Amino acid sequence: MISCFFDFLFGTPAIGAVAVLAAIVYYYTTNTYDKWLKLKVPHDPPWPLVGNTVKMMTLIEHQLATIDGIYKRFAGEKYCGFYQMKTPFLMVRDPELINNILIKDFSNFTDRGFHKDPALNIIANGLFFMEGPKWKVMRQKLSPGFTSGKLKLAHNQIAECSDELMRFITAKMKETDQIEVKETMGKYSTDVIGTCAFGLKLDTVKNEDSDFRLYGRKILKMSFRFLLTEMVSSKILKLLGVTEFPPDASAFYEAAFNEVIRYREENGIVRHDVAQTLIEAKKELVLDSTDENGFTEQHIIANAILMFLAGFEPVSSTLSFCLYHLALNQDIQDKIRDEINSKLKQHGKLNNDFLVDLHYTDMVLAETERMYVVTNALFREAAKTYHVPGDTLVIEKGTKIMIPIYSIHHDPKYYPEPYTFDPQRFSPEEKAKRQSSTYLPFGDGPRFCIGKRFAELEMKMVLSQIITTFQILPCEKTEVPLKLQNGLPMMVAKNGIWLRFQSISE
Repeated sequence: MISCFFDFLFGTPAIGAVAVLAAIVYYYTTNTYDKWLKLKVPHDPPWPLVGNTVKMMTLIEHQLATIDGIYKRFAGEKYCGFYQMKTPFLMVRDPELINNILIKDFSNFTDRGFHKDPALNIIANGLFFMEGPKWKVMRQKLSPGFTSGKLKLAHNQIAECSDELMRFITAKMKETDQIEVKETMGKYSTDVIGTCAFGLKLDTVKNEDSDFRLYGRKILKMSFRFLLTEMVSSKILKLLGVTEFPPDASAFYEAAFNEVIRYREENGIVRHDVAQTLIEAKKELVLDSTDENGFTEQHIIANAILMFLAGFEPVSSTLSFCLYHLALNQDIQDKIRDEINSKLKQHGKLNNDFLVDLHYTDMVLAETERMYVVTNALFREAAKTYHVPGDTLVIEKGTKIMIPIYSIHHDPKYYPEPYTFDPQRFSPEEKAKRQSSTYLPFGDGPRFCIGKRFAELEMKMVLSQIITTFQILPCEKTEVPLKLQNGLPMMVAKNGIWLRFQSISE
């Protein structure tokens, strides 16, 4: 009987070919699955083809739920391993080792290890994805765009955008008693990054049909496209003609920022903003460069697009989650309002000194960023073999490393009752008690988020105006708890964040 079966299986050419193909596919998709076993790294047995991330890859659960599940299963371990498809990742759980990777031994882990293809990803040549010396050079060229002096110059422009948002909310509340705040804050942050960084008056708060906002939303709603690019190699994606971003969105932003730079260059326009920093970088690295450093105009445009996208999404996300919790916690809302009103009396207006003095507001934003991370994890790649101090583990060159920010931020060992919104965690006394490298909303070390201070200025400015103008309240469509949209690398409320704004003067 058995011999007849094998005669049939391998004696039939078509079936034999299928069997051989299946064997090849199986080998190709599982030939890395012995890595953590050999290195004696704790890990769950992987499933063929999907590794340990099947629920994430099939959109059954959010990416952070998959990562957090792995993190929790290895409580007490300094690190553990897992496989995304066939790729081995080392998940680092220990704060001391995290500090080594991000700061102390940064030279061993300079790159994020994404290796994006510019033909598939319009921002692959941007700072976030850059590697080695090229990243270091571009970081140095872009940093002057985010100095304290540049931030002060942006103050009035941010205030104008904030004023426009107040007018929009006031008018909107005459039409309806509930507003979807994620999109509303997205319009505000789009206007801010447009005017402050690129000198563009976009008016997306007033203009529902703004292309800048339309294509921004399109990029952020790319769950299936994101999933596909995570699962399929770049060579196959090229053959299929599939890019990481929607082609029309990529084409729009590329044309728009090319035009911004061209217009300024041809008309001799100089402003103290990010666009000017990029123009100067272009002159030094592309036009006047005698070094064969490989920089092209595409690197300049990629960084313009990256700065724009990174400038509106994290801010709008943090603000909307913050407003959500202020609506659900009126005592915290009252306290932040009292602080803002007190500092307004002291300083007289919403200037930089006033914003720096908002300590409780800082605590509220910090708690929001703890609970709702902009990115679920940090990634690094070992540039060379690394012996983990005080441990037998040797991290081999090329090993991909994940630092699970969300899981660390929700670990009761560092944050008791982690799912409770409690700004007091970030009082000076509580911060002093906490172990380093357990709060990483902007990353840490030399690859720390370049736009952190700008984002904080932008958020504190608008939050001050909203809190002193409106009482923020739950409404009929307010979802408790919020459900997250699966298939995205960030935290996005599946059904939106709906709130009511009641004028304090009423």
